[in-house]
Parts: sequence; structure tokens; C-alpha cells
Amino acid sequence: MAGNPERGRSKIDWATAHMPLLDRLRTSFREERPFADRRISMSIHLEAKTACLAIFLRDGGAEVWVTGSNPLSTQDDIAVALAEEDRITVHAKHGASAKEYTEDLRRTLACRPDLILDDGGDLVHLLHEDPQENVIGGCEETTTGVGRLRIMAKENRLLFPMFAVNDAKMKSLFDNRYGTGQSVWDGIFRSTNLLIAGKTVVVVGYGWCGRGIAQRASGLGARVTVCEVNPIRALEAWMEGFSVAPIAEATRTADLIITATGCADAVPEAALRAAKDGLVLANAGHFNVEVRPETLAEIARSQRAVREGVEEYELDDGRRFYLLGEGRLVNLALGDGHPVEIMDLSFAIQALTLRHLLDRAPLPADVYPVPSEIDEQVARLKLETLGVATDSLTAAQREYLGLDAA
Repeated sequence: MAGNPERGRSKIDWATAHMPLLDRLRTSFREERPFADRRISMSIHLEAKTACLAIFLRDGGAEVWVTGSNPLSTQDDIAVALAEEDRITVHAKHGASAKEYTEDLRRTLACRPDLILDDGGDLVHLLHEDPQENVIGGCEETTTGVGRLRIMAKENRLLFPMFAVNDAKMKSLFDNRYGTGQSVWDGIFRSTNLLIAGKTVVVVGYGWCGRGIAQRASGLGARVTVCEVNPIRALEAWMEGFSVAPIAEATRTADLIITATGCADAVPEAALRAAKDGLVLANAGHFNVEVRPETLAEIARSQRAVREGVEEYELDDGRRFYLLGEGRLVNLALGDGHPVEIMDLSFAIQALTLRHLLDRAPLPADVYPVPSEIDEQVARLKLETLGVATDSLTAAQREYLGLDAA
């Protein structure tokens, strides 16, 4: 494992200093040690903020095994620094091959974990290929991962309870919208150094991630078009001032396309063939299937790297397309991921949900929502760290609303 541990430690220290929620929770977790004698396996984008979560869980009593959830998002200096921590084992490296990536996942599960913290569903997938009876349950961080879990639950294949952290309000409304909205553009700026003002930006998918991306694009001066298959979301985009069009039509005038669907072939070959010269393609979904590199390679006569993380595909007629970060998560493949304060919210949800799971174990195998009390607790703590006060309902108001009724 290559990397500078001192530089990694500095990055972790910086992130720690800007994660007030985990800092507030750390005292009680150290005293209560809810994860004492528990083994936690994590597959998550391995950078400074996730290192803070691993250390936090360790401080709560756990033995922690960590790997990455995407070969291009692992930062080697962070991995090396984290591996120096007591009771934390790391199996990950930047740029791992598909075989190496899977082997690291298997090594992370070799500890026979009690709890799983997954990002995209790869750990859970492997645990269903080679089941372990000791698994109590876990949490899933992403839209893609929760979708995979729900398919398994519907088919009665899910072997243990999993909580859909992605669907918690304090995750989806903030991490997906404000986190993705900022970090995707950070990755695009770093890799391209292009001006966005005046360009035509197409956002494919108008879930919370797509909303954040579109809002930031508009703020940067872009002309924004949204592509959606859900008529309600398409109407929302229209009412919020964006153009709405099918992908085949939108691609013809696009300067930049960003996918955020969690679905395969969000930009199909036919749409690519109709695109104009100079099109830049980026993906904000978990897997590199929304814009497939192999599809671009098939229609191109040549390809070459033109900048770090930017691959040029030239067609027979001379048109050139540019794919960022191999079609992987652009905000993590070519950036540092979501802002620190945003991940502080998400990781507070993760930690509290894992504790909730242990408190209520055993639970039947299913996909569970994060309890609303945890959402509200995290929101209150965040407001406190910001020095923001709010009103409370009076007893009479609660009686009027029937909130205290049996």
C-alpha cells in the first residue's frame, strides 16, 4: 500500500476539525461503548471523511475492517494513515483492478463481521454468495445500494436486516442534494478547467442528486436541460425553471452531460451518435454503467488521455467526446467527494442507526427505514453546532394537533 501517512493524517485531522456532530457524539459513544466486542466491516469511498467515521466507530468499542467501494475514490495516503490506527484494518488501494477490488472486499469480510456498513451493495452481495451466520445487520449509504437491497428483499433473498440510510431525510435532503450538487462540480472543474457559464448542461435524472447538480449548474450561469423518465420529477424540473427533453433530443445541443440516475445506459449509443463535437460526459451515479466507456470505445476510431482523468474519443467524422473519470463517480474519482460538513450529517446518521440496530437485534431480514427520531436528533444537533435556535410547540398546540393522544 503506497502513500504518505503524514499527509493522510493531516487530511484526517482537517476533516475531524470540521465534523462537529461526530465530535459531539464521540463522548457518549466512548462512555457507552455500544460496539464493544463487535466487528464492523466497511466498504465505503476511502478518503479523509470516511476515515473519521472508521475512527469514530473504533472509539465506540468496535474492531473495524475497511475497504473502498470504488477503486478510483480510494486515497492511498488516507488508507496508509488509517491503517496505523489501533483496531482498524485496511484493505484498499487506488486504481485496484476488478480482481484486486473484489479480493479486498473478501479480506474485509474475513473478520466475520457482526455489522456491515456498505456503500453501493458490494459487501452485501458477497455475503450472499458466501453467507456468514454471525452477521446481525447493517446500513446502506447509497441510492444504488438501497435499490439492490430492495430487489433482494422482494425476491426473499435478503439474509439479514439492512437500514436504508440513503433514504433518511438528513441524508437524502442534504448529502444527495447539497453534497452532490457541490462535489460533482468540484470534480468537473478540477479535471477540465472549463468555463460553465453560457454552456448547455444536460442533467439526466432529477432525484435529489440531479436536483443539486442542476441547481448549481444554473447558479454557475449554464443553460440547464433535465432528462427524466418519471413524469412527476420531470414536471418538478419544469416548474423550477429548467428545460425538459428526451435524452435523444437534449444530447444534440449539449456541451456537458451529467448522469445521476443509478440506472444503466442513461446515455445510450444512439444519443451519443447524435451529439455535437466537444461533448463532455460525467457520471454522478455509483457504477460506471450510466455512460459506458465500452460504448464510446466502440463508436470511436481512436481514444487518448488528454488530461488527468479525461479520455478523448474521436469518431470517424472528426467529432470528439470527452469522458471524465472513466465514467465513474466524478466527484470522488476526480475530487475529494462531498464537503466535510455534509458527510458529518450522513455519518452521524450511520453511527446512530448502527447503534439502533444493535439495540433492537435480532430483527427479521428486511430493508428498514431510519427511525424519524434519529433524523430529528441529528437535525437538532446540527442546529446547535450552528448556534441556531428554533421554536417548540406549546402544550396547547400539541393538544390541538393531537400529538399527545394515545
